[in-house]
Amino acid sequence: MYYIGVDLGTSAVKLLLMDGKGTIKNIVSKEYPLSFPKPGWSEQNPEDWDKQVMAGIKELIAGVDGSEVAGISFGGQMHGLVILDKDDNVIRPAILWNDGRTTKECDYLNNVIGKNKLSEYTANIAFAGFTAPKILWVKENEPENFAKIAKIMLPKDYIAYKLSGVHCTDVSDASGMLLFDVKNRTWSKEMCEICSVREDQLAKIYESYETVGTILPAVAKELGISENCKIVAGAGDNAAAAVGTGTVGDGACNISLGTSGTIFISSKNFGVDSNNALHSFAHADGTYHLMGCMLSAASCNKWWMDEIIGTKDYAAEQKSIEKLGENHVFFLPYLMGERSPINDPMARATFTGITMDTTRADMTQAVLEGVAFALRDSFEVARSLGVDIQRSKICGGGAKSPLWKKIVANVLNIKIDVIESEEGPALGGAMLAAVANGEYASVQDAADAIVKIVDTVEPDAELVAKYEARYQEFKRIYPALKPVFNA
Repeated sequence: MYYIGVDLGTSAVKLLLMDGKGTIKNIVSKEYPLSFPKPGWSEQNPEDWDKQVMAGIKELIAGVDGSEVAGISFGGQMHGLVILDKDDNVIRPAILWNDGRTTKECDYLNNVIGKNKLSEYTANIAFAGFTAPKILWVKENEPENFAKIAKIMLPKDYIAYKLSGVHCTDVSDASGMLLFDVKNRTWSKEMCEICSVREDQLAKIYESYETVGTILPAVAKELGISENCKIVAGAGDNAAAAVGTGTVGDGACNISLGTSGTIFISSKNFGVDSNNALHSFAHADGTYHLMGCMLSAASCNKWWMDEIIGTKDYAAEQKSIEKLGENHVFFLPYLMGERSPINDPMARATFTGITMDTTRADMTQAVLEGVAFALRDSFEVARSLGVDIQRSKICGGGAKSPLWKKIVANVLNIKIDVIESEEGPALGGAMLAAVANGEYASVQDAADAIVKIVDTVEPDAELVAKYEARYQEFKRIYPALKPVFNA
């Protein structure tokens, strides 16, 4: 049998076809537009997702017997607000995870309702990207749209609905809404009341590996697959990527260098850090995880290469970078504000330390290092909790760069395990579909069977020491500039 993983990303949907043994048979990617109506805003049209998912699945399974597609599941960009009316029509463009318009709403939630109460209700505090502040923004700024809301959904769950007809979500994605009681894996009645949301406006909650229904007959016919094909809940992109990299069970770690950057630490026990600098979410394997999320990671390098330098040959730009740990230029990677651990939507990207002898390579290197330094900020919070991280898997577009992996290993002073397939959320989605169909007894069993480590990047003691000194300098830049950003 075959299983499809749908990774609904910010710039494109990636679809992956896997057989029951975990062998990847095909991968297809379909792009869709991203809109920035105002500075700091970020929106997409959910109908664009649906159109490209349908086109992508047709292309994906063109060479196989569609009747053997047994399950479809998902990884997807988290936190985005998709609102539907009573006829299940999209009311307005989706407000995405990297949208920064909710400063006022976050201030209200964190400072009027109070961070302690939010943490008690949801295990998290308000961040600009989270879903609940977006709901409050719509209520305040678009009351006519707020009045029409019959269902509140997340991006990947809208696709699951279009395929199955079921309004569903999973525990990992729901964890990022600030409406979900993470510890007890249920909707928070208190948060629903605070946000003027009825529980019947929210989707039914599933574990990530649970079946929500079967594919709608009309959709099955259009795609040329069996009506018995199971639609499986799936997971938020980071939890799905963790499944795809085998970051399940207790104490495992994954770094994702995608559009956003994350550290993901799985744990069998529920836990929250005292400052809520890291997110405490439910995991796709039935346990929990801590996560630090920076809003701009590989997207920083894409911006620098595409928009500023004007090249698509990323590897060529990195070839001339040799003197690691000695760069005098620093880059703050806050192109869209920042989430973990500073929680500041007003933060902005900057280059610091440029002199007359600064080269193009120095600045490219600074971008790569700035992302690694910002990831370390979240690592330091985890370490303050007593979490001892010795090694991590890595995935995402940035993980294809040998240089970037080397920088990350030495900035964090950990071993970086490279896996055979760096397909992240799409592979994780396909694995969850396989578990739901009984191909594997559990998510852990699927990860043990499918995920293979093919290389390990070891930190170098001399380079670690150089980067330690550079990181201590980097740490001083944001606090010094924070008053400037706020002004």
